[in-house]
Amino acid sequence: MQHRVVVLALDGLLPFELGIPQRIFGRSLGTAAGGKDRDGGEGGGGGEGGAGEKSGKLYDVVTCSVRPPGPVRTDADFSILVEHGPEALATADTVVIPASYELGPVFEEGRLTEELAAALALVRPGTRMVSICTGGYVLAAAGYLDGRPATTHWSSAEHFQRTFPQVRVDPDVLFIDDGDVLTSAGVAAGIDLCLHLVRRDHGTAVANEIARRTVVPPHRDGGQAQYIHRPVPEPQFATTTGARAWALARLDRPILLRDMAEQDAMSVRTFTRRFREEVGISPGQWLTQQRVERARHLLESTDLSIDQVARDAGFGTATSLRQHLQAALGVPPTVYRRTFRSSADPAPRGPRTPVRGRP
Repeated sequence: MQHRVVVLALDGLLPFELGIPQRIFGRSLGTAAGGKDRDGGEGGGGGEGGAGEKSGKLYDVVTCSVRPPGPVRTDADFSILVEHGPEALATADTVVIPASYELGPVFEEGRLTEELAAALALVRPGTRMVSICTGGYVLAAAGYLDGRPATTHWSSAEHFQRTFPQVRVDPDVLFIDDGDVLTSAGVAAGIDLCLHLVRRDHGTAVANEIARRTVVPPHRDGGQAQYIHRPVPEPQFATTTGARAWALARLDRPILLRDMAEQDAMSVRTFTRRFREEVGISPGQWLTQQRVERARHLLESTDLSIDQVARDAGFGTATSLRQHLQAALGVPPTVYRRTFRSSADPAPRGPRTPVRGRP
């Protein structure tokens, strides 16, 4: 049975953000038995390239309004015709709320309009709630973010925190996964969050294929802090890009901080500071993330033993791999492999601690 994603289109919406869920979830197709790609175009000449047998979609994406079917205003010079009313929210497994420039009292006072409150009341308990950019204001006003971590567009972060003091706002990340409630930073960060959800639901192979066909990276380095304008930026002539590429090519070997620093001809202290500025986390945290991703890929796509996966991903031992995968994903390697080697199986539960989108 397809997982239903219902996108709530509000007046004043941004067309780009409204289209993100359809583009990512609507193009997510299964993987054939034996690992063959089934996300290709027709034959070998599909409009987006790639060969392989085409399978059914993994998600059913529906767009709805808070009113009966009809036009919804955008921030552009056109409206869109939405064919579903708020009753569609009652059928959702995941609800996505993109940004709007006409949130009214939601933005100004932190409270829902009667129309919006009535629509959200139709959402079933346990439904996964997702916001893109300032769509997080709607989740916060509805109480979904009380006492939880969340993010939004960097330019609205301070206002968001003042309006909703009960929310733990992190303005530096691209997205936050807090299990059944997820929020993203501005605009294109919605792509990062939706790809993360596909990865969480169906594994890295499916998510990476969607990213490739969307012509975006599966992961983006750094958080949204790098996009904030600072009047007097510190001059930077060197980056840590070379060290990251060097490390990715040898994840199966021991990697010391001083070795990474040497790749970019920096002292350890300068390299560590510069790395944090560019990526948003420490070199050690970044290495662990990359090794977890390598292990996920090997568990999904190979029959290597758990011990060999641990060695190839750079964790050394199965015990270390088990500890890191459990901490990052909430499941041990054997459970993860069993889930994602069978496309019919449900995904494992979300991480036990909030995941912050700072690859």
